Amino acid sequence: MLEEVRLLLKSIGILLPHISERGLTMPIYNRPTINNVLHYSTIISGHFDEDDSYYTHRQHGRSDWLIVYTVSGEGYFRTPAGERYCGAGDITLLRADVPHEYGTVQGQRWNFIWVHFHKLPEIDYLPTDEVLIHTLPDGYLRERIYHIFLNLLHDSRNRFSFWNILCENSLREIILLIAQRLAKQVDSRIEHTLQILSHSMKEQIKIDNLAATIGLSSSRLSHLFKQEMGISILEHLNQMRLKQASLLIEHVGRTATEASLEVGFNNYNHFASLFRKMYGVSPREFMNSPKSYNKQQIPSVPFDSY
Repeated sequence: MLEEVRLLLKSIGILLPHISERGLTMPIYNRPTINNVLHYSTIISGHFDEDDSYYTHRQHGRSDWLIVYTVSGEGYFRTPAGERYCGAGDITLLRADVPHEYGTVQGQRWNFIWVHFHKLPEIDYLPTDEVLIHTLPDGYLRERIYHIFLNLLHDSRNRFSFWNILCENSLREIILLIAQRLAKQVDSRIEHTLQILSHSMKEQIKIDNLAATIGLSSSRLSHLFKQEMGISILEHLNQMRLKQASLLIEHVGRTATEASLEVGFNNYNHFASLFRKMYGVSPREFMNSPKSYNKQQIPSVPFDSY
């Protein structure tokens, strides 16, 4: 009966979704024949927790790349360029075709997630070291990348539809996050501060509380932030809020008042004053013709604090 209905509807140009034993799926006419269109590289991953008897030696290297995230413990990598060590929170990238040996440091355990993959174009954003070891700071970024590696494990093992694309996108994200940090290296404490500010943008942030979380005095954090970023903590926070408010006004249809509240301003007049300093117009003028103004303009006059 269902097939008769399908044929009838098809005759007038309507296609039903395909129904299999697993239930409703994408309509057949929308399903790309992926295996005939895309070439997939092999991606293999694993999660090891090894004592100091563990090592791997490859005299001629491998034709693919290896990326490793150390969860805990300590490992080593030996290549013609020398010996490197990796610890908790380190990402290690071993280039293809490099003779190597790696293993657990004597007297240690090494808990690590590894992924073998063929070169992705984004690799070219990174230095050309035989072994690149990048240390992630404590906090949000380390947690983010750890969970990306867990996703890689899940997708490469289950190998459901589109698993290879998902794995490659996860690898790209890791590589680009490393490249981003290398492009503009800042003190790890300031990087942690920036992460807190972006996640707590809507909240009323007190410098004393922020400094306590970072482990510095208020004066030391304020000085270090200004030294690294060129503006104060509150100036950076306000710029971030104002940029977000302008996007909400232009693309989401928020009124100026709604946008000010959504980004964390409780006083509209204060918001309007800072907005005018940044964009040269009032929020309501911006709302009427947002594309007429330079949204990347950075004020030459420092923002007021709260």
